[in-house]
Amino acid sequence: MQEYLQGVIVAAKGAPTTLLISLVAVFIGLILGLLVAMAKMSRFKILRGIATIYVDILRGTPLLVQVLILAYGIPQIISEWFGVSFHWEIKILIGFIACGVNSSAYMAEIIRSGLQAVDIGQTEAARSLGMSSAQTMRYIIIPQAFKIIVPALGNEFIALIKETAILSVAGIVEITRRGQLWASQSFLSFQAYIGVAVIYLIMTLTLSRIVAYLERRMAQGD
Repeated sequence: MQEYLQGVIVAAKGAPTTLLISLVAVFIGLILGLLVAMAKMSRFKILRGIATIYVDILRGTPLLVQVLILAYGIPQIISEWFGVSFHWEIKILIGFIACGVNSSAYMAEIIRSGLQAVDIGQTEAARSLGMSSAQTMRYIIIPQAFKIIVPALGNEFIALIKETAILSVAGIVEITRRGQLWASQSFLSFQAYIGVAVIYLIMTLTLSRIVAYLERRMAQGD
């Protein structure tokens, strides 16, 4: 039993890194996702085409492959072309970029569905009051769409926390990597990965309860 407890403690040491990467990635995903969603709803075909290709590429390729490209492929190309070597002190940036950009493709579809779910009458009413398109989107459409997509955003955040385990292939010491390192030192692989699973379970269940609470509060507000 002591070995299992130790496995949980070791895995927990990687939780701050996992949470930091997840929070930053969600923020990046929200900003990029909003821009991509609005581009997909644009009346300009070029913007719609670029946004569609962006989403299709990111959703059509595994996050693992994207991490490997960022961690090993791009540094190799930059080193060959410009003679610049990357130091692994900045490797956490790979986690921010890889998870954030990947998440933005899914966020874009979530946000787009929320924007389209807002009744068209809201837009017409705002325009009749003299609001511009930007003002209507900022003050009327986006706030209402946000309330609609909160459950989906919560689910994306929970999924993103679990997907950060892939970053262990880039040497980022998050929860899974902590478990791997301890397993290689102690030769207690089962106990190590049970500990990793327990920490992920605690984090995702906690976030699920928070999302459910936010949904109830918003429902009461309505």
